[in-house]
Amino acid sequence: MEPKKYSINKGVNRPLEFRGLQAQYIWYLAAALLLVLVTFAILYLLGINIYADVPMCLVLGGLLVTRIYRLSRKYGQYGIMKKRARKAIPAYLPSHSRKCFTQLFKDHVGRTRSAAPNS
Repeated sequence: MEPKKYSINKGVNRPLEFRGLQAQYIWYLAAALLLVLVTFAILYLLGINIYADVPMCLVLGGLLVTRIYRLSRKYGQYGIMKKRARKAIPAYLPSHSRKCFTQLFKDHVGRTRSAAPNS
């Protein structure tokens, strides 16, 4: 029986990928599984029946894993970051005066229209 060969280097400038998860979603999955483990430990220490703890944590873990895989497929490597950045862009910039725009014209041309020579 031949041992399996795993490729480690995916190439230059290619995202890290593990079983379909790309880039930061691998870390999200690790954090989600750690959250499930801590939840199980807390429930166990609180004295809740283990026959209720295990199914609850399995369902929670399954929901988190499917949600993370869905996000990875939907948004790809940089999609979540782009979505968060889009929320940070303001819809409009309030301006209560035209002074800033007239100042831009003076700086660009070097003079105002009223100071232009008549031909």
